[in-house]
Amino acid sequence: MTRAKDDFTFILERYPLVEASVLKWPLSVIRLKSGTQQSLVNAAEYILDTWQSYSDGEIVAESDGERHNTITPIARQRNGQFELDIVFRNNRTSEEHPHGIFHPHEDVHHIKKENIGLIEVMGLAVLPPRLKNELEDMKKFLLGESSNVKPYHRDWANQLWHKYGKPPNPEQANDVIKKELGGKFVKVLEDAGVFKERAAFKRFIEALNKNL
Repeated sequence: MTRAKDDFTFILERYPLVEASVLKWPLSVIRLKSGTQQSLVNAAEYILDTWQSYSDGEIVAESDGERHNTITPIARQRNGQFELDIVFRNNRTSEEHPHGIFHPHEDVHHIKKENIGLIEVMGLAVLPPRLKNELEDMKKFLLGESSNVKPYHRDWANQLWHKYGKPPNPEQANDVIKKELGGKFVKVLEDAGVFKERAAFKRFIEALNKNL
């Protein structure tokens, strides 16, 4: 996330001296920049307060007395400026997604079922230890050496077989699995993103800038 570029910038009208942008990132992230800590803190507190009561479509701020909206903040100092990434989170569940509407969905549970923590939000996959042996079995399957693949990986294994065929050597089999595993992790992060479209993100920005 530290190296992520801006998708678009916008004016935070209450805090015109704070630079604001939405990042090109699978999760929903606003980046704030300022030359002073206090202006950054004030802007971030305002965004958090607005977000905690914000609802739009599947995003529901509160139900049965439980608040659902929160953030994951990441702060740094760079090039003489203070910088804060605000990652928007929502923990609401539904019948279709009992683990969370904005949580890794069932199609990636064979890779990652647990909640997304700070390290993963920033782009480093923290994967369950079981995958070390399971992915080795996947490699052997692709190489035609074994069919000992866990039942919850079989659909994925067959998809890779039909997509790539038999790799010519173990190194290329590793490359295939590494590439496709990275794609699964991106999907994990996308599932946790609360604003699935730019238009939805812009509606939240409009909410930030009204009632001045």
